[in-house]
Amino acid sequence: MTATGAIVEEGARGAPSGPWWWARRRSMVLDVALALVSALECLLEGVSFAHEVGMPAVLGGLIGVPVGAALVVRRRWPVAVVLLSIATTPAELGFLLGIVGLYSLAASEVPRRIIVVLSAASLLGTLVVAVARFHQDMAQDGYHPGWWSMLAISVLLALGLTAPPVLLGLYVGARRRLVESLRERADGLERELSLLADRAEERAVWARNEERTRIAREMHDVVAHRVSLMVVHAAALQAVALKDPEKASRNAGLVGDMGRQALTELREMLGVLRTSQDGAPAAERPGAAESQRLAEVAVAASARVRAASGAAASVPGAPVVAVVDGGPTLEGLEDLVGQSREAGMAVELSVVGAERSYAPGVERTAYRVVQEALTNVHKHAPGAKAVVRLAHRDAEVALQVENGPSDGAGMDAGLPSGGNGLVGMRERVTALGGVFVSGPTDAGGFRVSAVIPDAAAA
Repeated sequence: MTATGAIVEEGARGAPSGPWWWARRRSMVLDVALALVSALECLLEGVSFAHEVGMPAVLGGLIGVPVGAALVVRRRWPVAVVLLSIATTPAELGFLLGIVGLYSLAASEVPRRIIVVLSAASLLGTLVVAVARFHQDMAQDGYHPGWWSMLAISVLLALGLTAPPVLLGLYVGARRRLVESLRERADGLERELSLLADRAEERAVWARNEERTRIAREMHDVVAHRVSLMVVHAAALQAVALKDPEKASRNAGLVGDMGRQALTELREMLGVLRTSQDGAPAAERPGAAESQRLAEVAVAASARVRAASGAAASVPGAPVVAVVDGGPTLEGLEDLVGQSREAGMAVELSVVGAERSYAPGVERTAYRVVQEALTNVHKHAPGAKAVVRLAHRDAEVALQVENGPSDGAGMDAGLPSGGNGLVGMRERVTALGGVFVSGPTDAGGFRVSAVIPDAAAA
C-alpha cells in the first residue's frame, strides 16, 4: 500500500498514523504560523500606508490582513501568492509575504520559465519601489545623492529581497525531488529483489524436480535392464531345470551375477543420493552434477563386483560393458546384445559406417536407448526377433531397434511395466538436440529410432 493509500485509509477510520501524516501536520502548523505573522505585519503596514495616502486606517488594516493571510495556501497555489505579493509591492505591503512566496514558488513543481518570469517581475517591482522610496526620503531630508549611488543601493536591496529565497527554494526543490527519486528507486529495487527471490525459489523447486527426474531415469535405465534379464533367465531356468541341467546351471550363474551387479549398482546410487563428497545431503546441493554420474557409478560398481567375486571367470558369456570417462559407450553394444541372446532373444546387430568415437554424453545416450529398447522387447514381445541398427555419420549417430511380433513360443516372464521407458528415451535424446521417433510397424512389431548429433563435432 502506498503512503497516500495509507493516509486515506487512516483518515477514513479517524485514526492518524504514520510519519507522512505527522510531516503534513507540521507543515500545516508552520503555514498557519507564517500566515498569522504575515497578517499582523500587513495589518501594521496597511495602517501606515493608509495614513500616507489619506485613507481610513481601518480600511488599510482590512486590506492588509487577508493579503498577509494568503500564506496559508502557499504550497497549493504558489503562483497566486507571488502575484499577490507583486501587486501589493507599490503599497509596501507583505515583506514576509514576498520572501516566503518566492521561496515556495521556487521549491514547487511549477515550470522553470514561470519561476523565472515571476522572480524577474518581483525583482523589478522591488527595484522600482526602492528607487522611488529612496528618492522621496532623500528629498525630504534635503540630501541629493547621485543617481548611480541610489540605483546601486536599490539594486542591492532588490537582489537581497529576491535572490536568496529564490535560490534557496530551487535548492530545496531539487533536493526534495532527488530524495523522492531515490525513494522510488529504492522501492523499485525492493520490489525487484522480491521478484528475484520468488523466481530463485521457483528455480530451486524446478531444479529439485529436475534432479529427481534425472535420478529416476538413471536408476530405471541402469537397474531395470539387469532386473528384467534376471527375470527372463529365471523363467528360462524354471523351464529347463529338469531337461537340461547344464544350461540350468549356466542360467543360475547368470542370474546370480546379474543380481549381485544390480544390488551393488543400486547401493552405489543410493550412496550418491545420501551423501556428497563433503558429507552434505545430496538433495541440498545446488548442482545436479552427481545425477549425471549415476551411470558411471553403476558401471564402475559392476566392474568391481565382477573383479572381486570372480563371476566373470566362472560364468561363460558374462556381460562386459566398455567404459569411457566412467560411462557406457557404443563399443559395449555387442555385449549388450549378447546379454539378450543369452536370455533367449534372437537379436541381430548391424553397424553401418566407419566406427568412430563421439562425445561421452552422446555414446552414453545411444547405449541407454538400445538398452531400454531391448528391455521393452523382453517385456512386451517375448520370443520376438529384434534387429539393432547403428549408423556412424559425420556429425551424428543414428540408431534403430526394431522387433517383430511375438511368435507365442517364448515364455512370458510377466515383467511389470512402469510406462516410463519411451518417455525416458525421448528426454535423453531431445536433451542433446536429437530426434526420437517410436511406434508400431506394419508387420505388427515395434520400432524405436533416434538420431543424436555429435556434440564434440559441433
